[in-house]
Amino acid sequence: MPLLQTHSLVKTYMNGDVTTPVLHSLDFDVQAGEFVALMGPSGSGKSTLMHILGFLDRPTSGSYRFADVEVGSLSDDERAMRRRTDVGFIFQAFHLLPRLSALENVMLPLVYQGVSLGERRSRAKKLLVDVGLGERLDHLPNQLSGGQKQRVAIARALVTDPKVIFADEPTGNLDSVSSGQVLHLLRDLNAAGKTIVMVTHEPEAAAFAKRVVKMRDGHIVE
Repeated sequence: MPLLQTHSLVKTYMNGDVTTPVLHSLDFDVQAGEFVALMGPSGSGKSTLMHILGFLDRPTSGSYRFADVEVGSLSDDERAMRRRTDVGFIFQAFHLLPRLSALENVMLPLVYQGVSLGERRSRAKKLLVDVGLGERLDHLPNQLSGGQKQRVAIARALVTDPKVIFADEPTGNLDSVSSGQVLHLLRDLNAAGKTIVMVTHEPEAAAFAKRVVKMRDGHIVE
């Protein structure tokens, strides 16, 4: 049974009388432990698909099952709970809180799970050490390089031990050296058993994935 599975997934945006179809009857699945890259030009629908898979958006029609649960049957509260516990996000723009240290940024998702302060600090510190930032725990985001910020974001995505990591253009704001470090880190995480779905338009990044799915105009073409 796939961990993620869509069937005839459709997403259409309405703006007044204007209908904009974005996803056209997609059948797509990801097995536990896979590293999948979604590739395609801007406007191909890859980020929209990721947002639906990560409980950030709802499809217009069709089925989406996560760990064999029909997501369409979940309430808003149940979807929010899944988003907090079952998935982790890494974004191109990092989305770190500027007034919090690296350690505090990584601890933050655990606040919403009611984890004790000591446990939050312990888990966040271990992950920052694991991603090579043990010497940067107390640094603010503006004291970190782009590659270091993205590694903080990866640690934050991992801190709840999610079933899936979604990475949306994770190297889009990085130089080639930092990009390589981040992609090697994602590959190591996958080798350790973590399921990863990455949106990218860069062939060099997609080469780190085990499977590449190409999208165009809301269709899977390859």
